[in-house]
Amino acid sequence: MSKKLASKIKAEAIKQGFVLAGITAPTPPPHLRNYLDWIAEGRHASMGYLADERARTRRANPKLILPEAESILLLAAPYPDPKLASARSAVDVKRSKGRISAYAWNDDYHITLKEKLIHLVEFIEEEVGHEVPNRWYTDTGPILEKDLAQRAGLGWIGKNTCLINPKIGSYFFLAEIFLGIKLPPDEPFSSDHCGTCTRCLDACPTQAILPNRTIDANLCISYLSIENKGEIPKELRPKLGNLIFGCDICQEVCPWNKKAKPDRSSRPVRFEGKIDSHPNLIKEFSLTPQEFNKKFKNNPVKRAKRRGYLRNIAVALGNAGNPEAIPVLEKAKDDIEPLVRTHAEWALRAIKLKEEK
Repeated sequence: MSKKLASKIKAEAIKQGFVLAGITAPTPPPHLRNYLDWIAEGRHASMGYLADERARTRRANPKLILPEAESILLLAAPYPDPKLASARSAVDVKRSKGRISAYAWNDDYHITLKEKLIHLVEFIEEEVGHEVPNRWYTDTGPILEKDLAQRAGLGWIGKNTCLINPKIGSYFFLAEIFLGIKLPPDEPFSSDHCGTCTRCLDACPTQAILPNRTIDANLCISYLSIENKGEIPKELRPKLGNLIFGCDICQEVCPWNKKAKPDRSSRPVRFEGKIDSHPNLIKEFSLTPQEFNKKFKNNPVKRAKRRGYLRNIAVALGNAGNPEAIPVLEKAKDDIEPLVRTHAEWALRAIKLKEEK
């Protein structure tokens, strides 16, 4: 019964729009030591929630999350692949166009996947005929989800730290459901297909990717432009180019994403996006708090808040060196947010320096 049930659950997951599904046991993850060393070295930057006692103990022992757990269902949900959308080239830097990470082109995945995960739990309970203890997450729980996903057979952890599947690449979110029923675990994905390739390490503008398949968040553009609530270090600002929310570079250069083909068995993914993936920086920099909240309602960009988003745009405007941005940057020197004011002043100086050359 459990084997048949597992097959039914995976089939339902695919029907719901997930592209990968696998099962593993709630035992300690194999790469726990890497995580503990990463924390000890301060590579988590200001994300203290990743290092507190609760985070450490639960990542070390998934049973602490749900004591009744006997299985964990791992799932992958696709998001837009930049090469399948209207991604533009680096020339956009000079044209004062910004770049938003592909995962944020549509509604926040924490919202969109919630309904699917709840539906899957309801489906499982209907199949077994009773309530099942459960807990689900998508990038929110104190677990090493890539470790668990690899153990559930979904792919391997690449040198860029992303989970990579040989058929569909790495443009997907991970989600998991802890279940209080026993299901047969899948075979772990044991092979490593990165080989001698170092394209992701070589392409990272800030050299944030470490040789042991971890990332130094202190240098990572995704961290600097999203989770970081303070100033972006001055020495790193030029390296952000026109990236104003997140970064896809280490995935864009990955050969496995170049080879990837969409899974035709799943529902088609909308690649056009609900927001402009390459917005006009000058226009975007004029967003009022009300306009920002309206524009990015239910969108991941809202996580950076207006002050963080405009901070990022100011840096991109400084990197673009377009004199047309001077009026909005001058106006921003009176912005209500100190973070916006200081980065606008930096951008003005950067533009003037480019003009003098």
